[in-house]
Amino acid sequence: MKGVKRRKVLIGVGALMVGALLAGCPPKKEAVKSVAPGDVASKVYVPPGKHDEFYVFFSGGFSGQVSVYGIPSGRIIKVIKVFSVDPETGYGFTPETRPMLMTSHGFIPWDDTHHPWLSQTNGEQDGRWLFINANSVPRIARIDLSTFETTEIIEIPNSAGNHPSPYGTENTEYVVAGTRFSVPIPQKDVPIDSYKENFKGTISFIKANEPGKMDVAFQILMPGFNYDLARCGRGPSHGWCFFTSYNTEQAHTLLEINASKNDKDYIAAINWKRAEECVAQGKYQEMPATYYHNYYDEEKHMAVSEVKKSVKVINPKDCQGVAYFLPTPKSPHGVDVSDDGEYIVGGGKLATVIPIHSFSKMLKAIEQKAVEKEIDGIPVLKYDAVLHCELEKPCLGPLHTEFDGKGFAYTSCFVSSEIIKYDYKGCKVVDRAPTYYSIGHLLVMGGDTKKPYGKYAIAMNKITKDRSLPVGPELLQSAQLYDISGEKMQLIHEFFTVGEPHYAQGILADKIKDKVKKIYELEKNKHPYAVKSEKDARVERKGNEVHVYMTTIRSHFTPDNIEGIKVGDTVYFHVTNLEQDWDIPHGFAVKGSEDAEILVMPGQTKTLVWKPKAPGVYPFYCTDFCSALHQEMQGYVRVSPAGSNVPLKYYTGTAQK
Repeated sequence: MKGVKRRKVLIGVGALMVGALLAGCPPKKEAVKSVAPGDVASKVYVPPGKHDEFYVFFSGGFSGQVSVYGIPSGRIIKVIKVFSVDPETGYGFTPETRPMLMTSHGFIPWDDTHHPWLSQTNGEQDGRWLFINANSVPRIARIDLSTFETTEIIEIPNSAGNHPSPYGTENTEYVVAGTRFSVPIPQKDVPIDSYKENFKGTISFIKANEPGKMDVAFQILMPGFNYDLARCGRGPSHGWCFFTSYNTEQAHTLLEINASKNDKDYIAAINWKRAEECVAQGKYQEMPATYYHNYYDEEKHMAVSEVKKSVKVINPKDCQGVAYFLPTPKSPHGVDVSDDGEYIVGGGKLATVIPIHSFSKMLKAIEQKAVEKEIDGIPVLKYDAVLHCELEKPCLGPLHTEFDGKGFAYTSCFVSSEIIKYDYKGCKVVDRAPTYYSIGHLLVMGGDTKKPYGKYAIAMNKITKDRSLPVGPELLQSAQLYDISGEKMQLIHEFFTVGEPHYAQGILADKIKDKVKKIYELEKNKHPYAVKSEKDARVERKGNEVHVYMTTIRSHFTPDNIEGIKVGDTVYFHVTNLEQDWDIPHGFAVKGSEDAEILVMPGQTKTLVWKPKAPGVYPFYCTDFCSALHQEMQGYVRVSPAGSNVPLKYYTGTAQK
């Protein structure tokens, strides 16, 4: 601007995104053969040869966010705000972003994120979007990987505990959602002990292939079990998705005892191609339901909420062939599909074996009607008819499985704190690696695609005592990185994570780094309160509302002195960052603001709302270190008593308006 080109010393948020490849690179050091467990926090083992760098997206669990790390370094790159408000950027506080967190229950500024899933084309990661679920108020969010920002959130009606979600189909036609908690559908006031008569589950398919147009395409009414996790098929099993279920006992109290009695629960196999046919044939019920669809307009820099009023619900009794149950021991948690689409692995938390089902055998069993019974119109296929093999004595507490593309599967084992590697076709364990401690989710790079990268596995551990200095009663969650490129798994690094990660997705940095947006182009900014130059900056009063059309540029605000504000006014600071260098964000905060600051990217407009409570002179300032004269980037607002006659005026420098 003004013919002067100055560079910022401190790298900003935009640089963190674009520079993520560098952040993911390991420090240069000599390769070592191994790292003692007590030393892994301070050393990074670098195997010889070519090094692939990955972005890894961890769910934040109860933090409601997504964190991004570079691998193999384990360096954190960014925390992406999704379902929780963010005081660093103003997400969820500003008028532009509050609509993103609207639901049928009102404004909900928190949730519990569990399972990120990267969009795919032809069964391979395409680097377009990341999807993430919310458990508490059932929702699914889309994150645009060109900006690393949340751009869309859809609420899921007729649902509770959105846990088996948002895993998607191999061309991102749909992402899925299921009810961890069965409830009356539609909701009504019934006794809890009428569970077996009145409680149902649903499995939802959400259209996901067009940005800004996510919607619940259809739901399938299911028996009142607890639906836990999901995976969709690929290759020969494209058109199907698989969901684990437990509590087939349909207990409603003391589930640790009453939901652990049956030797086998079920994996639900859902034929979504058949569901599409039934919808086209009108074999569904249009059920009243209120739910929100929120999306962010990239040109207007503003979120919009729309309210949906109904959803299509399919009853399997009316749509033969849409659903089948595969018996699976015992209390299955994870369900995972091999890279070739043929094998379906169930992780029974209480099972002594790992059952591996065959998709081709399942189709044959359906054709031959190898059915042991029906539940609510859903055939239960015979266990032996769909089983490829049982992996015997694998470990204690198997949970999740991923694949390396070389014929091996890797399963996390919570109770015995280990990862096991096995030939899933030959049903033989070939390696074990201890974790520290109580591993939950497991990631193999690209391990849920047609063409896994392999290379690394990451253990997401639930218990971290003795792994670091004490940090108080709440222990940090930890991740451990394993090299799986050789015959034996090798622990090479350890790092701590944000919140409580439940699963992660890893993608080659090369698939994203050149797509990342560096700036918001100022000429394309269609925010209704944007100003494109300092000469257009102004302050306008509309009754008790005052709108400040403000600009920022190194190293001043325009205007930076404002008078004529009164107690009782609501002041809207609409701040436009005029910079077009990608590493120059500016912040804005004013003394006494009840909400967060705002962090404004180059070319972007955001709004901070302020309600002064008492007369005085209040400073405002830039909160992001933007230049050598960052400290000088400040201004004042004069607030006069209500009813005073102080005229409205504003200026930067000596020219008053």
